[in-house]
Amino acid sequence: MSKYPYNSRRSFLKKFTALSALTASSLPAIVVDQQQKALLKRTVRTLSPNDRLQIATIGMGIIGFIDTVTAISVPGIELVAACDLYDGRLVHTKEVFGDQVTTTRDYKEIIDRSDVDAILICTPDHWHARIAIDALKAGKHVYCEKPMVQDVVDGKKLIRAQKNSGCVFQVGSQFVSSVIFEEARKQFASGAIGELNMIEARYNRNSAIGAWQYTIPPDASPKTVDWEQFISGTKKRAFDPVRFFRWRNYWDYGTGVAGDLFVHLFSGLHHILSSNGPNRIVATGGLRFWKDGRDAPDMMLGLCDYPETESHPAFNLTLQTNFAHGGGGGTDMRLIGSEGVMDLGFRGLTITTTPRYTPSKKQVIDGYNSVRTFSKSVQQEITDNYEQYYPDKQSTSAEKSTLEFNPPENYDERFDHFIHFFNAIRTNGSVAEDAAYGFRAAAPAVLTNTSYLKKKPMRWDPEKMVLRP
Repeated sequence: MSKYPYNSRRSFLKKFTALSALTASSLPAIVVDQQQKALLKRTVRTLSPNDRLQIATIGMGIIGFIDTVTAISVPGIELVAACDLYDGRLVHTKEVFGDQVTTTRDYKEIIDRSDVDAILICTPDHWHARIAIDALKAGKHVYCEKPMVQDVVDGKKLIRAQKNSGCVFQVGSQFVSSVIFEEARKQFASGAIGELNMIEARYNRNSAIGAWQYTIPPDASPKTVDWEQFISGTKKRAFDPVRFFRWRNYWDYGTGVAGDLFVHLFSGLHHILSSNGPNRIVATGGLRFWKDGRDAPDMMLGLCDYPETESHPAFNLTLQTNFAHGGGGGTDMRLIGSEGVMDLGFRGLTITTTPRYTPSKKQVIDGYNSVRTFSKSVQQEITDNYEQYYPDKQSTSAEKSTLEFNPPENYDERFDHFIHFFNAIRTNGSVAEDAAYGFRAAAPAVLTNTSYLKKKPMRWDPEKMVLRP
């Protein structure tokens, strides 16, 4: 049964009309469409004017627009300001969200505004920790896109900043709020796949845009882009529009495939398993196809050792991303246990159980087994004492079975993630993916890069969140 009780179309539209008045006097069409899709199959509680929250977004790139549209689709949320270092995006912000939205190149102007309750940080990775700490010190609630940090040395700093601020801080890796992953969590806890021993996770693509070759606008220039601010804290370079608009391709500003994609897998899997993370990470990879001047690899493999904890046994995790996958790409996660496997995707999960069976006497004596090479007298002895040789009490003759779970139509886990964030602000509550959780997902992703670059395994203490010798 769906978690979301269904309402009649007429009832929904009546409530939606009332809720829209709390967000803005005139919502953009793109927001109205997103809000209708997200709320259509949910029970909508009545909000008071006191529930209204005003937000600002820093970084109006691809994810900045997606996050902002989703955020203000939550009833009672209004966008009042936005920041970006490219003038064209500031112009488009007003085109989409209205002239009443204040725009600026300087993120500190956003943080200093008294009318901003919460800030969405959607910048390149090298700015995440710096802006988040500044915003928390200013008393702002923060929604920070993944990965939380570009360098593990910033993790503890950000955790302290959140604790000292008393503000809500949530990392934007939405698998943690997905009903699919919540169902996977319940099924895993119930023992649906037996004893976990391995997880396989893949995030493959096969397109130029999928490989981060984003379009560069023809008006990009030192006049329309604040290049000096963008490279602040990194190596001094002459203006380069490719580095600015395709920043994920470069170590100076991004975290490669591990920080963009592996971190989602870490976040979601840690939620399913109630895990703090791996204690050993090793990676390999290379630049195999997209040789366009980038220095981050387009293919990476990661291996992680997870120690035994109260919530899960010791197991191994394999990670893969290939930006030139001739099979068309795709994303999948498979949890492998002694009694079954759990396959997760964007649109649902499937659990397939194939019970372990006890071999028959015929299989033992005549099948692909060493007994056939023994003397006839030994073969007869084994036949007569068969149960002593195969006393597996957990074996079963049960048939293969399949269980499927699919979310409601138009379900959007990003929308749920923002609901959790804003509800925590409104109720002075907490979120699952706070700074500590975010660091425990970001650290192994970042250390995957470190292993790749240093060509050696990295040892990590997931409890204390420190590197081990």
